[in-house]
Amino acid sequence: MSEFYKIILLIPFLSLGQKTYSEAEALFYNKQYAISEDVLNASLIHNPNDIKSLELLGSIYIIHEDWDAATLLYQKLIKKDSTNAEYHYQYGKSMGMKATNSNIFSAYMMKNTIENEFLTTISLDKNHIDALWALIVYYNELPGIIGGSFEKAKQYANQLKSISLVDYYLANGYIFEEEKESLLAEKNYLKAVKKGGSINCYQKIISFYKKEKEYQKAISYLEIGHQKHQWNNYNFQIGDISSKEKIEFDKGIKYLKIYIENYSSEDAFKLENAYCSLAKIYRFKNDRESALKWIQKSLKENPSFDVAIKEEKLILKM
Repeated sequence: MSEFYKIILLIPFLSLGQKTYSEAEALFYNKQYAISEDVLNASLIHNPNDIKSLELLGSIYIIHEDWDAATLLYQKLIKKDSTNAEYHYQYGKSMGMKATNSNIFSAYMMKNTIENEFLTTISLDKNHIDALWALIVYYNELPGIIGGSFEKAKQYANQLKSISLVDYYLANGYIFEEEKESLLAEKNYLKAVKKGGSINCYQKIISFYKKEKEYQKAISYLEIGHQKHQWNNYNFQIGDISSKEKIEFDKGIKYLKIYIENYSSEDAFKLENAYCSLAKIYRFKNDRESALKWIQKSLKENPSFDVAIKEEKLILKM
């Protein structure tokens, strides 16, 4: 191969290496993560100790759920700055996610490292809400025989009280829910809704009511949450409860149609699911024509949608 053609082939790689951190950052914020990762890796060849590039690369690994790569990267960052609380938190988090995807023996071997990293985070930054939450979840879900403890979980929940009262209520609601103390869990979730009123607060109390099979209460808070936030996903959730639990058919139809009318790619539930839920409600109402109309829309959207295929068979038998 001539030198000319070798140079031509190298141009894309040379230009990639010349791109700056700011360009990689812009790509990241435009959700072009794969290209941003390529730019960062090319840049790090020439400047392997660039902290900003390493931090951004770590964020990409977490988004991609590449826990092995994230673990190695945050280990490297901790060696560079062992006093950085966020590095310890992200290392512990990455190890924790890696453990959940490992066998029981491997996960057990990582247990102490995960716990120590979160504890180190708190020792460096006592107001680190995410690390406190990580410890609460850790002690809440770990079996008691290997270190799990509701009392330890409550200890870290109490630390949230002076940092974020909303998180304090949510954490206690979560702990009491795990302890099967339903009344106390409900009380704390409702306090979180009253104090914070965020989408997350509403979702916690709604999920709690669904788990407790108190579907009317769940629908009530979905309606209240929708009035406050105008979040389209609430509309689908009302319809979903209606179709699955065979209640509030008129509300189910109303809110599913609103969801469909306002649907965007940012919404959490696919159109085929909304169409299928509508078809199911109409089947329950013995409206074969409407049920068939909506199930056909669902199958047009996704011809291989198993739930819709089964639903169509039930409708055709009407």
